[in-house]
Amino acid sequence: MKPAPALGWGSVWENQSHTRPIAHTIMEGGGNLDAQIESLLNVEKQMRLGGDVSGTKKAVMDIIQLCFQARAWKTLNDQILLLSKRRGQVKQAVTAMVQQAMQYIDETPDVETRIELIKTLNSVSAGKIFVEIERARLIKKLAKIKEEQGHIAEAADLMQEIAVETFGAMAKTEKIAFILEQVRLCLDRQDYVRAQILSRKISPRVFDADTSKEKKKPKEGDNIVEEAPADIPSLLELKRVYYELMIRYYSHNNDYLEICRCYKSIYEIPSVKEDPAQWVPVLRKICWYLVLAQHDPMQSSLLNSTLEDKNLSEIQNFRLLLKQVVTMEVIQWTTLWETYRGEFENEKNMLGGSLGEKAAEDLKQRIIEHNILVVSKYYSRITLKRLAELLCLSLQEAEKHLSDMVVSKSLVAKIDRPMGVVCFQTAKDSNEVLNSWAVNLEKVLDLVEKSCHQIHKETMVHKAALKV
Repeated sequence: MKPAPALGWGSVWENQSHTRPIAHTIMEGGGNLDAQIESLLNVEKQMRLGGDVSGTKKAVMDIIQLCFQARAWKTLNDQILLLSKRRGQVKQAVTAMVQQAMQYIDETPDVETRIELIKTLNSVSAGKIFVEIERARLIKKLAKIKEEQGHIAEAADLMQEIAVETFGAMAKTEKIAFILEQVRLCLDRQDYVRAQILSRKISPRVFDADTSKEKKKPKEGDNIVEEAPADIPSLLELKRVYYELMIRYYSHNNDYLEICRCYKSIYEIPSVKEDPAQWVPVLRKICWYLVLAQHDPMQSSLLNSTLEDKNLSEIQNFRLLLKQVVTMEVIQWTTLWETYRGEFENEKNMLGGSLGEKAAEDLKQRIIEHNILVVSKYYSRITLKRLAELLCLSLQEAEKHLSDMVVSKSLVAKIDRPMGVVCFQTAKDSNEVLNSWAVNLEKVLDLVEKSCHQIHKETMVHKAALKV
């Protein structure tokens, strides 16, 4: 049998909820803040013990609103902690209290008060699955404040505490935005190992999802996914942010091919491809990083696919640059650098910023490697002196670049130093030699058989002619 006071309080609450909040009623009645809060706490207790979820929820919200209207921030923090620790406190009341108090964060008079309120709400929501999304948003706010204060490492550590990929009720775009913020802070503190680990939580395929399809209504038993806040970017905007962060990551170790692939993904975003002001600088970067990337099948495939792009005709200089790299002809470095130096230095005013001095050195290295590969295609043996002349290098430099390519297995070559001769022929093993002999023997036997057939045919024709 339920106690009578609980029923009485419930009926009183219902009468007041139809007119105006009880906080206003008590404030009009006079008295100090503590007395008003004490009265509301008694109401909250009666509602909670009576099992009235909606009544308890409303009482808690009125207490929080009363503290906010009085601008008693310390009292607000104390009441949030007190209400969350009360025996048998219902989940709905805690959730409503945290959500309402989060709206007051931007109304705080100073940064210290704001941090204190966030920390209070964070301690209340810690370990509670039903307010895990609110806790993630609180941590993000606190990390932003720490970053504005210059504490990048502390902000990054705060963000890493939350694993949003396990939150079933959080919107997909909000999850991605949160993880990207974690990656950005790790890059800002130059923690590239953690940045790579966190970036792998996002699959690039998630950005290719069709957002135009209508959302299906959730069935009974399915997890209800919350709508993302208004400040969260769209999926395509997040795609661009993701690849821009990955460009920052790959730039620290000069992985030119991966940087090129990131720019290629940005280039394929519809909003970028439709606006020449956006795709021109991106396409320029793709061309530069394709030339800077080391020669391998992936680089060759991207190079040929980029050459087929119709938009490349709008920037003829870069089309000619890629054509030179694709064509198996020796490229004169001095002529190339004089032609494209202005374009190279102009990149500092373009998207992604300057390519840097290291990129200029690597560009020369790639051209030398291209020329060595071209020579290896046309010569089986060549003197080192002639090779140096073709590469416009000294003997020592030519030998060094050739040796580096052999060590990296980009090329097969041998140098006879006493004779000063470079041999590009690959040494055949015993199996290859035996196979070549077998093929040659088969060809010889085929020729003998054809010759015998032709002789026999001529003999038969000659005999027939004699009989006639």
